Amino acid sequence: MSIQFVWYPNCGTCRAAKKTIEQSGELLELRHIVQEPLTAAELKKWIPLSGLPIRKWFNVSGNRYKELGLKDKLPALSDDEMIDLLASDGMLVKRPVIRKGNKVQVGFQDGWQG
Repeated sequence: MSIQFVWYPNCGTCRAAKKTIEQSGELLELRHIVQEPLTAAELKKWIPLSGLPIRKWFNVSGNRYKELGLKDKLPALSDDEMIDLLASDGMLVKRPVIRKGNKVQVGFQDGWQG
């Protein structure tokens, strides 16, 4: 079973994660998060599989997040509004997003937990 690897190639964390997972012998199915963003339907399926609240899916250190002032706006948004926002711009999503079967991981701070 291949791993779906949603990434931004210019992201250092994404490049390190890709290299680490490839070195373990796993086959990656690459998807550029800006060219092919996650859809709202995918996010609605994947967020529960990650075990994280929707807010943890936002790239809080990204320029787009800061430009939109989302730190102050997110608390007032519904889950559907947050999902629509994430689906509207791949740069708002914390990266990489890694999916294998029913396991979804966002970010790579602690390595691949799959």
